[in-house]
Amino acid sequence: ALRILVPELGDGATQRERTSPDALRGAVVTLIEAAAERAPQLIVIEDLHWTDDSTLGMLSFLLRTLQSGRVLMLITCRSDDVRRGDAVSRFIAETTRARVIERLPLQRLDGAATRQLVEQLTVGALSDAALERLMERAEGVPFFIEEVACCAAGPLPESLRDMLLVRFDQLDDDARHVVRVASGAEGMLSHSLLAELVHLSDERFDDAIRVAVRGGILSVDDDQYAFRHALLREAVHDDLLPGERARLHHMYAETLEKRAASLDRCDRSSLAHHWRLAQVPDRALVASVAAMQEAKSRFAFASAARFGELALELWEQVPNAETTIELSHVRLMRQLGSLLRNAGEAERALTVAERALAEVDESTEPAEHARLLRDKGLFLANLGLPGAMELFLEALEIVDRAVDDDQLHATLLNSLAGKYMLASMPREAIITATQALEITTRAGDVRESSVAHNLRGTCRTYLGQLDDAFADFREAARLAPRSNGGAELRYYVNYSDMLALLGRHREAVEVAEAGVARARELGVERSSGALLVQNTVEPLLTLGDIDAAKSRLSAVPIGRPQVLNDQYVVLTRIRVLAWQGKVDEVERLREEWMPSLHRTGELERQAWYRIVEDEIALAVARGHWSEALDAVVAMTEDKGFVLLHAYRLLLESGWLVAEVRASGQDVDAGVSAIRQLWAEVPSTVRADGWTTMFDALLDPSIDALRVAIDASEERDVPAIMRGVTRLELARVLVQTGERGEAQTVLADAATVAVAIGHVPLRESIAAFGRASGIAASSDRSASELELTGRERQVLELVAEGLSNKQIGERLFISAKTASVHVSAILRKLGVATRTEAALVGVRH
Repeated sequence: ALRILVPELGDGATQRERTSPDALRGAVVTLIEAAAERAPQLIVIEDLHWTDDSTLGMLSFLLRTLQSGRVLMLITCRSDDVRRGDAVSRFIAETTRARVIERLPLQRLDGAATRQLVEQLTVGALSDAALERLMERAEGVPFFIEEVACCAAGPLPESLRDMLLVRFDQLDDDARHVVRVASGAEGMLSHSLLAELVHLSDERFDDAIRVAVRGGILSVDDDQYAFRHALLREAVHDDLLPGERARLHHMYAETLEKRAASLDRCDRSSLAHHWRLAQVPDRALVASVAAMQEAKSRFAFASAARFGELALELWEQVPNAETTIELSHVRLMRQLGSLLRNAGEAERALTVAERALAEVDESTEPAEHARLLRDKGLFLANLGLPGAMELFLEALEIVDRAVDDDQLHATLLNSLAGKYMLASMPREAIITATQALEITTRAGDVRESSVAHNLRGTCRTYLGQLDDAFADFREAARLAPRSNGGAELRYYVNYSDMLALLGRHREAVEVAEAGVARARELGVERSSGALLVQNTVEPLLTLGDIDAAKSRLSAVPIGRPQVLNDQYVVLTRIRVLAWQGKVDEVERLREEWMPSLHRTGELERQAWYRIVEDEIALAVARGHWSEALDAVVAMTEDKGFVLLHAYRLLLESGWLVAEVRASGQDVDAGVSAIRQLWAEVPSTVRADGWTTMFDALLDPSIDALRVAIDASEERDVPAIMRGVTRLELARVLVQTGERGEAQTVLADAATVAVAIGHVPLRESIAAFGRASGIAASSDRSASELELTGRERQVLELVAEGLSNKQIGERLFISAKTASVHVSAILRKLGVATRTEAALVGVRH
């Protein structure tokens, strides 16, 4: 991927079709991280206000991704040159809001600092009068002070432009000529090109360059020249007469074209710039479209979009524009819309698509009309706005009637099936995906076939048709590697998600991690692969592996609220933070993200469930049990299709019922609503063990809860259920007077809560222990190192030489829980091995 930017890194032609924009950005991050492992890295970006859109996109990605390691980015920007609402302004606002930059405003130099700087530059004293005049002109800006200092002994210029031209006016004729010609270039200028443009002998050219460098106008970098400051170039360029300026850029353009013909290499972006300023619109149009295509091939979508916008601007100035570039106005707008979307400018892309739709003639261009409808639908979906489904249906009606294009037909059907799926219309999605399969099978389109099987398998899972669903996923997996990386990653995302929803969490982790590995191979782990990292984090967290969940999530860049995939990642961040009891951080994220999340939740049912889950998690973290239960009841009252996202939420809602019931409030209505929704989960999905725990928490008894505790130790059961069922059994035991056993059971519950790092559960257990008076001695006495009753039991078995598995079998707990007990014993006794612990136990 890096060879697209630096071809010198390898031999042979670069295979652009084997990389992607995400892979390119990921490669740059990997390069920086690798360098940072060897030595701390300082990356300096100067003059952000001059930066183009593509660079801003890369900077945004770097800032959101490089969140750890020995890397410091220092970015300078002159705020006076940032216009409200432009790309740089939006970049600063978004990165500040996301807290990935820290702004350090630099004040203008005061009189004392100005005097010190000037006297260092001029090696002489500065009079008070000269200082006063200098402060009026330079206004405390160091660069301006330096420019004014060169003429501080004489009269000061009246304007900034005049001040900047003072050095220029002091040059000789040849040097001024060279500098004027150099002002036509936007950036660095090679020695050979400048020499060809100025038409001077080698000796005179070298002398002129030497004078311009010594005069502080130009700087030399290897065999290239540049102005010492962009404002100097602007001042010299603006000083040219209109005719001079047009002739200069005409000369640039012709010289570049001549050099391109001999070198078989062309800088089309420079050609577009020069032909435009040379006021030759037809050649500028051709060069702009060529520059657009060239930038697109480098995945510089923001730059490509800028040239597309320029081509639209020039279109009206060229009488036969369509013939000149062999591209219709409508098709140019459609291409521009796609570029803008890929550049992250979805709002602008939507505007361009709407302009193209207003212009397209359906009777003569039905295929173009259908593609524009499809594109507008995709742009609306990317923005989380309604209307995409209706546009896909309209496009399909046109294709069915007037377009013979299997590929377009299949992509439209899959797009529609995807919207049906997200809108919780699984039956309609299955029918539509099946129609797409009929076309793709006939046309041999393996990519769209894989996507159709994927979508159909997901929706069959929602309906509980598990055998058919898994058959679809197997076929999607078989076809995906034969198509492209996009279909493959889509398979990993949806299949791992379905496994997690079915409660098969360990399988979900395995599939998602395989997807992350594939994303890493494709170079898109930090971008397109972010959803797969999220799909790894969710089941890991459910299984109680908070450390692994946090570690995986730390690798995902901090996203933006307007990006759909980033919204799903932040929902997972909120769940992880709530699990750790970090209420303030949750509230900060919600304040920034909830407006966008709610818009998405209105269109995508799965997002709605995730929002509900996070609302419950936040209420639990605050200890607001009634509020959490109310959120569950509100979920049960919703009239939409019941997705499997409700399955685990309903199981875990038993904890909320238990907490509210323990506070003395009536829960009958809530229990009834929760039971009714539980019955709507397909019977093929509901596991017996889950139903056992669900029933025991809603209608608790000692016997039922003992069986529920056994069920909580089964593979793939949400980890908090091991603690919740024990907490509720301890409550019931206290009510029946069996306080000794209750204390032991509560200690086990506390051990689970600590092991999985679930702060709200730990606090709930501690609160009940204090209120009931059965808190472990470590909670009631001065010695926090005293072993609990359960730990003493475990220590006795350790002394017998039993393994964790054998201890678990003896005490009817899991091997993992036994391991947690052993670790706690070693820490409290201050020993390093099981043998040492056994010896200490025997002595005491």
